[in-house]
Amino acid sequence: MHYSAAVRTSLVLAVLLALPAAVFAQAVKKAPDTREQVVFSYAPVVKTAAPAVVNVYVRQRVRRDSAFNNPIFEEFFGHGFGRSERAQNSLGSGVIVTPNGVVVTNNHVVQGDAGTEIKIALADAREFDAKVLLKDERTDLAVLQIKGSELEFPYVNLADADQLEVGDMVLAIGNPFGVGQTVTSGIVSALARTRVGISDYQFFIQTDAAINPGNSGGALVDMQGRLVGINTAIFSKSGGSQGIGFAIPSNMVRLVVESALQGGSGVRRPWLGANITELTPQIADAVGLDRTTGVLVASVTEGGPAANAGIRPGDIVLAVDGKSVSDANAFQYRFTTKGTSGEVSLDVLRTGTRRKVSIPLMVAPETTPRDLRDINGNNPFGGAKVANLSPAVAEELSINETSGVVVVETEAYSVARRLGIKAGDVVAEINGEKIETTRGLEKIVGKGARVWRLNIRRGGQSIRTVIAG
Repeated sequence: MHYSAAVRTSLVLAVLLALPAAVFAQAVKKAPDTREQVVFSYAPVVKTAAPAVVNVYVRQRVRRDSAFNNPIFEEFFGHGFGRSERAQNSLGSGVIVTPNGVVVTNNHVVQGDAGTEIKIALADAREFDAKVLLKDERTDLAVLQIKGSELEFPYVNLADADQLEVGDMVLAIGNPFGVGQTVTSGIVSALARTRVGISDYQFFIQTDAAINPGNSGGALVDMQGRLVGINTAIFSKSGGSQGIGFAIPSNMVRLVVESALQGGSGVRRPWLGANITELTPQIADAVGLDRTTGVLVASVTEGGPAANAGIRPGDIVLAVDGKSVSDANAFQYRFTTKGTSGEVSLDVLRTGTRRKVSIPLMVAPETTPRDLRDINGNNPFGGAKVANLSPAVAEELSINETSGVVVVETEAYSVARRLGIKAGDVVAEINGEKIETTRGLEKIVGKGARVWRLNIRRGGQSIRTVIAG
C-alpha cells in the first residue's frame, strides 16, 4: 500500500504524539550540575603528588686550568698557580619520598666534588639546605636529606612498577627549563627498555609524557598519585621533548632509598657470584631455543651463592621469580631489585631441561680488608684512591675480578686522572713487580722511578703502557 508524502508525515506525527512524555525527557540534553560532569581532570592526582616534587639547586666551585698550570710554574710560584675557580650552578627536580624529607633525584643532577651546595625548593616556595645521603652512579640515582627533618613534609608513596602495563596513563611532574613546576600527561609507551645507554642498569619505563631539560629527577606518577619512576632522560635530536622519555622504575628507587636509610656508602645489592653475558643467536639455536631470550652463565665464583645453588657455566637463565629476562640488562635489574634478604627463584635451562633453582639473597662479602689508601706524590697513581679487591669491592665497582688492587676513584686534576686512570682499573704490575696489596702498591710508587712500566686490567683486557717519571 502506498501513501502520499503528506499522509506519511501525518502518520509519523501521530505516532510521536502518542509516545509518553518521559521518552522526550530522556532525549533532551540537560546542563551538568557539577564541574566533574563536564571535565575529566587530572587535578586530584596532581594535588596528591605535586607538593612532594621539588626543585634541586646545586652550586659548586669548578677549577679551571690555564696555560700557566704547569709543574715548572708551581715550583716557583707555589701549588695551584695557573688555576682559577668559578661558580657553576645547575637545576633539576626531585621527589620527597618520606615525611621527614628524604629526597630522590638523579645522580647527574647533584654530581660534584666535596663543597657542593644543595638547596631544595618546595612547591609552596619554602627553601631548605640539603645533604647527600647516597650517590650511585650505576643507577644514576641520588638520595638527599632535607636539613630540618624535625618538620613533616609532603611525600609520595612508591608503587610497584612491575604492575604497570603499556597504555597506562601517567603524569610527569618537574621543573623543565627552570620555568617552575610543570605537569604533563601521557601513557606508558613501553616497559623494560634495556638498550638506552644511560646507566649500568638498562631497564626503563618509556613514556610519551613531555619531559624536557630540568625534568631530570622529577616524578612519574600513576593515576593514584604514586611514584612509578624517576624521570631521567629523553631521546631528542633538538634537545626538547619528542615524545620519547625514560624513567627509572620505582622498584630500583626503593632499593637505593632503603640502602641510604640503612647507612653506608653504597647501595646494598645482592651478590650472585657468577658472570652473566648475552645469549647469542648461535647459542640459542644450539640449545634448542626458538628465540634469543635469556642470559648465559659465563663463569661461577667458587663458594658464591650461584655455585652453592648448583648453577654451572653454560647454564641459561630464562626468568627471575617468574619474570622473563630478555638480556643481561633485564636480568641485572630483576635480580638486583630483589634486595638482600630471603631468596630468589631462577628458571634455568641446562642441556635441554628446564629447572628451578633457589638462590639466597645476600650482600657480597669482604673476604679481604679493602685497606683504602690515597696515593700521593709524583707517580702515575698520584691522586688515586686504591683498595684491595674482594667480592664486595668488585660488586660496588661492577667488575668481575675479585683479587688484587683496584682504583676506587681519582681526584679531579690529579696526575692519575690526566693519565686516564679510571675507577675499576686493576693494577696488575708496576715495573715488572706484581701488585697484590694496596700497601705493596704504595711502597713501590714511593720509591720513584725514571720510567714507569704499567700493566693495568680494564674490562677483562690487559693494558700495558710506559710513562716517563
